[in-house]
Parts: sequence; C-alpha cells; structure tokens
Amino acid sequence: MINESLNSVLETTFADIRQTTEFFVPELIAYEVGTITNVATGIAKVSGLPGVGFEELIIFPGDVLGIAFNVDADEIGVVLLGDYSHLQAGDEVRRSGRVMDVAVGEELLGRVIDPLGRPLDNGGTIETNQRLPIERPAAAIMDRSPITVPLQTGLVVIDAMIPVGRGQRELILGDRQTGKTAIAIDTILNQHDKNVICVYCAIGQRASTVAKTVDILRKQGAMAYTVVVVTEGNEPPGLQYIAPYAATSIAEYFMEMGRDVLVVYDDLTKHARAYRELSLLLRRPPGREAFPGDIFYIHSRLLERATHLCDERGGGSLTALPIIETEAQNISAYIPTNLISITDGQIYLSPSLFELGILPAVDVGKSVSRVGGKAQLAAFRSVAGNLKLAYAQFEELETFARFGARMDRDTIQSIEHGRRIRACLKQAESSPLPVHEQITTLLALTSNLFDNIPLGQMDQAKNILRKAVVNLPPEVCQRFNSPAKLSNEDRSIIIKLATKALAGFLVEQGIVQHHSTEANA
Repeated sequence: MINESLNSVLETTFADIRQTTEFFVPELIAYEVGTITNVATGIAKVSGLPGVGFEELIIFPGDVLGIAFNVDADEIGVVLLGDYSHLQAGDEVRRSGRVMDVAVGEELLGRVIDPLGRPLDNGGTIETNQRLPIERPAAAIMDRSPITVPLQTGLVVIDAMIPVGRGQRELILGDRQTGKTAIAIDTILNQHDKNVICVYCAIGQRASTVAKTVDILRKQGAMAYTVVVVTEGNEPPGLQYIAPYAATSIAEYFMEMGRDVLVVYDDLTKHARAYRELSLLLRRPPGREAFPGDIFYIHSRLLERATHLCDERGGGSLTALPIIETEAQNISAYIPTNLISITDGQIYLSPSLFELGILPAVDVGKSVSRVGGKAQLAAFRSVAGNLKLAYAQFEELETFARFGARMDRDTIQSIEHGRRIRACLKQAESSPLPVHEQITTLLALTSNLFDNIPLGQMDQAKNILRKAVVNLPPEVCQRFNSPAKLSNEDRSIIIKLATKALAGFLVEQGIVQHHSTEANA
C-alpha cells in the first residue's frame, strides 16, 4: 500500500512538472552584469564579465551595442557600434549571449541600410524572418565548383581582356578619383535582367557620395535587385569594421538559395584604417605602418567567402569586387599587396590615362584575371583572343614613336590601328553595353573596318554600328551567349553587316572621297 501511494504521489508530481514545463518560455533569468571602467573613441573597457566570449555582443545603456574584442583576465576591450557620447565610467553593461548578426531576406532588396540592419532611406521598418551572424566560415573546398560562367560588366575593356567569372574575387585598385567606383556601379547596372543580386557596401564614404551612387542606381532601375549597406566617414570605426562582413552575410543568404550574387566593397582601404584605429586604441601591438599583425587575416577571411557553390549546395555564387585606393600609383604598398595576394586578379586604373580622357582608365598591362578565358564567353575568346597582345604592342610602338624616329609603313599602320583599339575601348560612364554590341564592335575592329575612320569620329562610327546590330539574325545573337564559338558563317554575317553600316557612315561624312583624293595625290 505504501509503495502504491508513493507511486501515485510521484506520478502526480511528474504530471504537474510536465504541465508546467510545457508552457515554459526560456528567459534570461540570471545574467552577468559588468561595469564600464573607461570610454575612449569608439571603444570601451569593461570589467566584471568573467564568462564573456570573443566577439560576443555586449549591451550598453541606451541600447548601444558593442563587440567583445580583447578578452583579458581582468578587463574586456569592447568595440562600440553606436552613439557612445552618453556612456561614462561606472555604467552597467550586460552580456547578450550571442554574436553580432544582421537581418537577411528578400525584404532588403531596394533598401539602404546600415550594418546593424537599420533603414537609412525613409522607407519604413524592415521586418525579416531570418538573421545570420556577420562572421561565418567560408564554404569548404569540397563544396565549391570551378568558375566557368562569366559575370558580364558591360565594359568592353574588361569583358574582352580581363574577364570576371561568377564566384571570382577581382580587385579594383588605383589612385583617388580615377573611376574605381564607376566601374563597380557600371557592373551593377549591367546585371539588369540577368538574375544577379547585387550588394553595394560603402565603407566610410561621404554622405553626398553615397547619395549620388544610390540616385544613379535608382534612376537606372538597379535598386530593384540591389541592397546598399552604408557607413559614413563620421560614424564610429566599429561600424566601419563590421560593414563588409554584414554585407557578405546578406549576400550569402541569396547565394545559399542558389542565386548568383555580386558584392562590392567600396573600399577596403578605409576598412583597414578603421581596424588599425580600433587595434591601436585597444593597445594591440602595432606592426608595419602601425597595422596590427592580423590585418591580412581580416581581409582573407572576408574574401574567402566569395565562391561558386557545387550543385549539391544549390549552385549559387558570390562574386566579390573589392576596391582599394593606392597612393602615388604605389601598388606595392602594404594593403594593396595583401589584397592582390588574396584575390584572383586585379583591374588597375591609371591616373595618366584618366588625365588623357581615356575612360575607363584601365591599364591593360598591369591588369590581369587569374581565372582568364575559362570564365569568358566562347564568342569573346574567338573575337578578342589576341586583342590584349596587339594593344600592348601598340603601346610600346607609340612610346617609341614619341622619339621622332622614322618608321616604315607597317609600323605606322600598327600605330593607327592601335589608336582605333583604344578608341573602341573607351566608354561613357553608366553606359554598359550588351554582349552582342560588344562582340560586333570587336569583330569590326579586328577586321580593320575602323582603320579608315578618323579618330575624331570614332564615337559616331561606333554608335552607328551599335544601332545596326538590331538587324542581326536572332539565331546569331543567341549564339553570342552560348558555349559554342562563332562559326565562319556567323563571322561573315557580322562583318558584312558592319561593313555596310560603316560604309554608309563614310559616305555620309564624305570621308571616302577625301581619302581617295589623298591617295591620288
């Protein structure tokens, strides 16, 4: 009897416990509370949090967030992520038990946000169902696939000679005001109707510069597939530091859904300087140019997240276009060489070409794509295969010709043809060209159809040719984007169309008669 009554009591007790725990909502019943011991520019020193972890989120008064960076035995160095002007020594802080994360989802498309996911465009609050940590491990090697699909930039000089593939990391570098951002923006504009999501991350930029960029994207209809992550130059260095990681997590959300994504980091020079500022304030040992020893690691773990996933992982891709600012054309400086060694190639912009009005000011000799022709359309390879070599030879001949030496007819023709190559590679800002217009122009160029056009009228001749491209047979245009090379018949059709269009332009301008008169003389 005693055992039966005891069992009955135990069953009743366990039933009550199950009923209680069924409706139990876990809450932070007990948490560690610390105290601010010191506040400096963008950082705070905190004591009294013995269980805190590295990069754990710390909550300060006024809902200011911070990330635990230096986890020492007696004191924690915290990077602040908001307005810290009201914080002072003695204020209480508490642990959050989680790492820094950011909201991700389709709801972010078309929006301008900060690295914490807060809207900056007066478009209302952003409500998403998912958040991802800003620091995530890169995809394993066995989860990656080769880069074989091109990411068309719409810029002839890049698509023809420095091709970029989906999943590649291509560095854009050059001095101030040489058009680095313009190349990245043109690439974003060219993804219209190509099923590519774009994430533009502005790091430490002026508000006017960001507003101009957003206005261009909005007017061209690119904001429909773009997320803009912004930190301004007057914001805490902690926000500038986390910005590219937050942007990458937003991009990875779409990549893991099987989408192709392009992310632009504009620019990582300011990111490195923000990290240097934080490290020096936190008393981390300085190294070369006062940068801490792990400055290479912060960029490598960021750019390693760019990849092309295998089919088992959805087949999505994340293409990275990091931007770096050089000083006095010194590409062998510390941060540029770090990024050059991490990325799969670089696009170098020359201030000399920029001053001459050769835009985009891409220095073909110093630019390279380590993925190369494997990420280029077969039609491009068949048309522009020897273009880079011919252009490099022209630049050498042009330099030699400046000495006033006497040259034979073949050398003069090579120089004149090279000048037409340069004219064909020039392109207006915010005017990316579709594939069929690029290939038609390049085929006309390599067939010497532009050699009779005066340099001053090359822009008009190119426009006439691009308008004539609409008369190409649809089956030829379809083969431009196919894996197959252009057949001899296709090339014949294109050359015949280009010859007719340019001949009409020559007659209209009276250039044929002029040249024939010169020849008779």
